[in-house]
Amino acid sequence: MRLSILTMGLAVCLAAPINAASLPQSGSLKFDVIRKGKDIGDHSYKFSGTKNSYSVKVSTNVIVKVPLIKLTAYNFQHDSVETWKNGKLQKLWSTTNDDGTPHKVNSGASSILPASLWNEDIVKRKTLLNTVNGKKMSIRAADFGSESITTKKGTVSARHYRISGGLERDLWYDANGDLARVSFKADDGSVVIYVRN
Repeated sequence: MRLSILTMGLAVCLAAPINAASLPQSGSLKFDVIRKGKDIGDHSYKFSGTKNSYSVKVSTNVIVKVPLIKLTAYNFQHDSVETWKNGKLQKLWSTTNDDGTPHKVNSGASSILPASLWNEDIVKRKTLLNTVNGKKMSIRAADFGSESITTKKGTVSARHYRISGGLERDLWYDANGDLARVSFKADDGSVVIYVRN
């Protein structure tokens, strides 16, 4: 079974500067990765620096076990670092183990936003950069309006977008513009949800 679609949307480049207000005030965002009602891993963002010069560290660790015999059916580990200055991407580095298949990305300054999903501005773009393999992805976005969603800390109001094309994700951003939830179908048809802690 392949669930590589889990993080295919972690790398987009942005043609315009990022709004500094879109950086989470807490300095981090953490999610449980849920599939078929079970917690199969973690996804997180850590922000450091100032609003004009900062870095974003993205980590994903997913392990899917075969029921009963508990053997690992799928393993995905991803780490990336984005370096930003004055709202523009200066550098993107990532390393990924996609169920035994390694990937590395090491790129310099770019006008394309990484599809790491944390920045709500990605729904305004038509091209994103995949952080797993470094390829460009053409996307389109639909706005479904405000909805109430559940996080580990309670219910929040969030804007629901659906992006499709080279990357397919349902994304919810709260009133601060922070990523609140992610949902998508894996290769086997199961639904994977990122639930914010």
